[in-house]
Amino acid sequence: MNEVLAELSKVSVTLNDRLIVDRVSLSIKRGDIITIIGPNGAGKTTLIKTILGIQKASSGSISLPPGLVIGYVPQTLNLETTLPLSVERFMALGGCDRKGCQQALARTGVAHLMAASVHHLSGGEKQRLLLARALARQPGLLVLDEPAQGVDINGQAALYDLVRQLRDELNCGVIMISHDLHLVMAATDKVICLNQHVCCSGFPEDISHDPAFIETFGTAVAESLAVYHHHHNHRHDLHGNVIGGGSAIDGTLKKGTFDDAEAAPTCSGHHHD
Repeated sequence: MNEVLAELSKVSVTLNDRLIVDRVSLSIKRGDIITIIGPNGAGKTTLIKTILGIQKASSGSISLPPGLVIGYVPQTLNLETTLPLSVERFMALGGCDRKGCQQALARTGVAHLMAASVHHLSGGEKQRLLLARALARQPGLLVLDEPAQGVDINGQAALYDLVRQLRDELNCGVIMISHDLHLVMAATDKVICLNQHVCCSGFPEDISHDPAFIETFGTAVAESLAVYHHHHNHRHDLHGNVIGGGSAIDGTLKKGTFDDAEAAPTCSGHHHD
């Protein structure tokens, strides 16, 4: 059985007399990719910050194994624009030496930006930089808050593909927040739908049929989710283009409004029915 990296039991968070997270229980194991989805104001980021220890739980318990290293990728990178800061210096501020910096940046596809100004990076480059900084810690648990924020559709697919590869290489657990429902359904192992409390949870191929999911997101969204067979015999470059083999989408999209050209980059690595 895979090691449990985080165990939440009936965790609630109240801020300014308002209940933000309501009795959430979940378990994250080594090798898992768990994605939290939900409407705005559902408590997703608050829950993530509670796992990280940034926010204190009002009740319930969170158990983490001793010595667990957590890598955190925040939703955005907010820096003072007048402060000169290179990519290498930004990595060093996170405690990364030059060799580790080079290796982490190379793994996330942005090693060529070592001397570049952080302020001049594109949205996708910034997210890969944040991922590299988290990766340099050799985390046992990777926590991602909207990792594809500000990234175009092809870049999103490539980024989720990279997360899966890193999970395999590091044998870590991953928990992330995302609103990119179509991509997430192919990029994750388990989905948790949160609206203060856990509305529903399960495998991606099942979740869109759950009445609680339909009530939260609406029938149109549920019906638009593409579920398909995808044999992963290729990978993507920084821009989301297919390289190293051909795309092998097999099967028709169920009730999909999404064509194969959009679906192809998701690289699930699983067979969905």
